[in-house]
Amino acid sequence: MADTPIVFNDGAAYERFMGVWSRLAGDVFLDWVAPAPGLRWADVGCGNGASTAMLLDRCAPASVEGIDPSPGQLAYARGRLAGRRARFEQGSAMALPFADDSFDAAMMALVLFFVPEPAKGVAEMVRVVAQGGIVAAYAWDLAGGGFPIAMIHDEMRAAGIAVQLPPSAEASRLEAMRSLWADAGMREIELRRITVTRHFPDFATYWATSIASASMNAAMAAMSPDAAEALRRRVLARLPTDAAGGITVSATANAVKGLKA
Repeated sequence: MADTPIVFNDGAAYERFMGVWSRLAGDVFLDWVAPAPGLRWADVGCGNGASTAMLLDRCAPASVEGIDPSPGQLAYARGRLAGRRARFEQGSAMALPFADDSFDAAMMALVLFFVPEPAKGVAEMVRVVAQGGIVAAYAWDLAGGGFPIAMIHDEMRAAGIAVQLPPSAEASRLEAMRSLWADAGMREIELRRITVTRHFPDFATYWATSIASASMNAAMAAMSPDAAEALRRRVLARLPTDAAGGITVSATANAVKGLKA
């Protein structure tokens, strides 16, 4: 399992697992980037359109072009944003199907660590953005335990169960982001950490949501029923509940922004 690429093909499943988390962090991220209205945006690794919807709802863009390798995710994105100023195209972050200087801004939302060669992905964003344009990204702080289900991963490792990570997990570190943006020749580079919290009405909801990703589904399927139940119980023991039985979980992302020189 550890050598199998992490692939998201089900837009609805991704929405249940990561859509809410993406918007929580994305709201803070876009407030920080503070783009002017009327920009032409490239949403690189747009997935099921969660990040594209945030741009449309919050930033009054002239247009948004979403690019993603997954046909299933793109189909979901097209359905959720039909009739709005967004177009979607299948392709790779390392070879964007756009001309030089086509956009005023480009972003990767929870994508940088999935790009096999992050420097190529950043260079491509810089290429398609016009001089003075914004290039920005945010990604869960995997090395710092910021991933929304880091607690589950910790318990899996403690039990000797392999945890699948994205191919470029180290790119989510703040120092790595600074280097990637500097090496791409950007100016006015800024960094920040974004910590958000999400409330679940009960542990059952938290658990069902947290194991909804393709990689977690595969991991759970590979366990015996006893091992899966033991993992569930260990995670439950670590999560405090409020008076109504609810659970609040935090996650932390690292973010970077800069301007094309």
